[in-house]
Amino acid sequence: MTAFQILLPAFVASLILTGIHAYLGVHVVERGVIFVDLSLAQIAALGATVAYLAGFDLHSTMAYVFSLGFTFLGAAIFAMTRVHRKTRIPQEAIIGIVYAVSAAVAILVMSKATQETEHLKEMLVGNILSVSWRELGKTAVLYALVGLFHFIFRKRFLQMSMNEKEAERQGVNVRFWDFLFYMSFGFVVTSSVAIAGVLLVFCFLIVPSVTAMLFSEKLGTRLAIGWTMGAIVSAGGVGLSFVLDLPTGATIVATFGAVLLALSGIRLLVKRPT
Repeated sequence: MTAFQILLPAFVASLILTGIHAYLGVHVVERGVIFVDLSLAQIAALGATVAYLAGFDLHSTMAYVFSLGFTFLGAAIFAMTRVHRKTRIPQEAIIGIVYAVSAAVAILVMSKATQETEHLKEMLVGNILSVSWRELGKTAVLYALVGLFHFIFRKRFLQMSMNEKEAERQGVNVRFWDFLFYMSFGFVVTSSVAIAGVLLVFCFLIVPSVTAMLFSEKLGTRLAIGWTMGAIVSAGGVGLSFVLDLPTGATIVATFGAVLLALSGIRLLVKRPT
């Protein structure tokens, strides 16, 4: 196989991941729950780890079912612990606790499994080069369905993310809609972690959205910037990993960080008074 044939599925996977995660990232940033994706991704990875210990292949249907079940549990926890005026505990604290506990339990479970080092590496940075066209097709269909669900209820989800107080004033069941949001999020994260690993999934969610916020406050413009950045950085990261003979997932993550740093510097220079 040529280098192009090897790298093309990884690049297409990156585009698919960028498409849904850049949109969900807008909601996550507006809600102020930056690490919810990292936490849900870790919960999904824990589910896969438990399935692996139970004797199932990491890429089997049962491993996916385990991951999805664990992720739905996390969605319920985050929906029930959303910050309201009567509590002083920030939801980010709950998210951090869930992440730490999930990571610790995953390490404990892996200590009883064979080849735990390889599994830990795959859980963190994935193996995006090994993704198949069939897997990409199924993932694209799933993300399209999640995207359609969010498009149908876009007004409600945007209200929940950007104006929760108004939703409460209108008598909207905040926790119910939060659960629907996190549940749909769970479908995405479970599939994404299986392809790309925890760290890369987090980057696809947060970095394009944060970068877009540096340059625009309009939702449409932010999405356009996020999608464009995700596509370009993914291509660059995949190419660099091949040229420098580095792990693809980790290279894409590092490339996202470098580009965000460069664009932040450019933004500061542009805003500097002349």
